[in-house]
Amino acid sequence: MPEPTSAFVAACVQMRSGRDLLANRDAAVAGVREAAKAGAQYVQTPEMTSLVERSRTRLFELVTAEADDPVLAALREVARETGTVVQVGSLAVRNGDKVANRAFLIDADGEILASYDKLHLYDVDLPNGESWRESATYTGGACAVVAETALAPIGLGICYDLRFPALFRALAEAGAAVLTAPACFTQQTGEAHWHVLQRARAIETGSFMISAAQGGRHEDGRDTFGHSVIIDPWGRVLADAGGNEPGIILAEIDLAKVADARQRIPALAHARPFRVERVGAPSQ
Repeated sequence: MPEPTSAFVAACVQMRSGRDLLANRDAAVAGVREAAKAGAQYVQTPEMTSLVERSRTRLFELVTAEADDPVLAALREVARETGTVVQVGSLAVRNGDKVANRAFLIDADGEILASYDKLHLYDVDLPNGESWRESATYTGGACAVVAETALAPIGLGICYDLRFPALFRALAEAGAAVLTAPACFTQQTGEAHWHVLQRARAIETGSFMISAAQGGRHEDGRDTFGHSVIIDPWGRVLADAGGNEPGIILAEIDLAKVADARQRIPALAHARPFRVERVGAPSQ
């Protein structure tokens, strides 16, 4: 593996994936090509690039094993064609009697460097009546992943993982300079928490955060927040899609800023083990 470069241009492809897997494939490929033409050396697509479908029955009619996935094959080819590193935010792929929410890191030769299954599953009931039970359909991952690329060591996360700071700290401690959380964030939770969580993960670890997002009203009826973002290690927003429309954003990733932020605020180095004690009488 060659030594990482000191700086590169990163892009996020914001999408509004629907129920047509091949149409989603074509949109993702077009986004990667557009970003590469604009100078990107690394391009990230959102969570569920290939298919946004809340119906378990319809989902299982369309998903395939990883080896047969046409979206993955097309994104490997466009990475090779454009000479870009492509992070597929995630695809739905068959995994036994359930589906894996799986990210892929593809190098500029079209080879899969790493894959990652979303660790934390979104099982919630929201105040507006929305209810999500990812565990009924998806298998949770068991391993955090840092992918060594020619550009930078990249830590892989997906959507709900963003709410678990220990994961991103562990990725940074394992050497990641760039952290990622491509997402299909709901409109309601995105409005409340998306930007503050993204900036917090960057600041806590002194890392770049790059997170492509789904945005808008999808064919299955869900509304997603959009606002794909690229954030520097000091918590500054370098690029924001500004809404939920499909498109691309770009920013320069200067890895010297990682070392600078971690030197100025050496929180990773200063962490100490501790125990928690509960004291006082329990409330009656």
